[in-house]
Amino acid sequence: MFIDEVRIRVKAGDGGNGCLAFRREKYVPRGGPSGGDGGRGGDITMVASTHYNTLLHFRFNPEHTAQRGRHGEGSNRSGREGESIELSVPVGTIVYDADSGELLHDFTQAGDRFLVAKGGRGGRGNQHFATSTHQAPTEHEAGHPGEAKYLRLELKLLADVGLVGFPNAGKSTLISRISAARPKIADYPFTTIEPNLGVVSVDDSTFVVADIPGLIEGAHLGHGLGVQFLRHIERTRLLVHLVDVSEITGRDPAEDFRIVMGELASFSENLPKKPMFVVASKVDVAQDPQRIESLRALAASEEMPFFEISSVTGQGIEDLKRAMAQEISKPAEEEVKQTS
Repeated sequence: MFIDEVRIRVKAGDGGNGCLAFRREKYVPRGGPSGGDGGRGGDITMVASTHYNTLLHFRFNPEHTAQRGRHGEGSNRSGREGESIELSVPVGTIVYDADSGELLHDFTQAGDRFLVAKGGRGGRGNQHFATSTHQAPTEHEAGHPGEAKYLRLELKLLADVGLVGFPNAGKSTLISRISAARPKIADYPFTTIEPNLGVVSVDDSTFVVADIPGLIEGAHLGHGLGVQFLRHIERTRLLVHLVDVSEITGRDPAEDFRIVMGELASFSENLPKKPMFVVASKVDVAQDPQRIESLRALAASEEMPFFEISSVTGQGIEDLKRAMAQEISKPAEEEVKQTS
């Protein structure tokens, strides 16, 4: 099950209370105050890990509480600190404050750490309140409470290339052809109901491709699978737009292209500005060359590179792979210039 958004509650440990005590020892008259300090409460830290690729482990475990500090004791003994806990999240997770909507942290690389809730400070024992004129203090402090927060975690997959297009446009077949990913493939729409990732190797370089569930007209209004998965291509450096040019769909390929571009723009105005390849898929079963030519002309008018492929026969696959590798190897500054 692919879970890319959850709400959780975190509660850092409270500090232990300071102790009220006086020394009571033989041969030590007027021993004075000896109350120890309370221990500090445990923290809650989030750590980006490559061992997770969804937020499923939070779905049925939404409450996370660190240990409180132990109370102080007599003979100036401080309480033990509470045990801190670490929560592992997938790389690409964004942490928001669920109440205010404030962005707290964005985990973009493995090993990244973020202190999400700080443990409370322990209270001071009565030994700290002794003065020359107040030698038997009974004052002592309670422990400070640890931070408590409601958080919203949102996962955006870190991929270099995002595959978009209508349902059954051939995205899953393509990713299975160019990588070791084995998504579900069938001849009916919405075969893919969750994003799939594949690692593609070209010569000495590798890059990650994400296969996004298909879009239909009105997706931004919740039709079909909606746009709930489009957040996963917001971080990509290149979009590959697959358009089925076979007669099986009964639709116009150029119109399919315009519809998907409209849905991308409805989700985020930045998505259509990303570098994009237009790919005519299933050319092995396309009987009418005009369908391919109309799409080619549209891609030329948008100044987008155009490719013809067949994932079944392998036609054009190698050229597309090399073009993708070349595009994502460009410096980020150059991409910004192209999209501005």
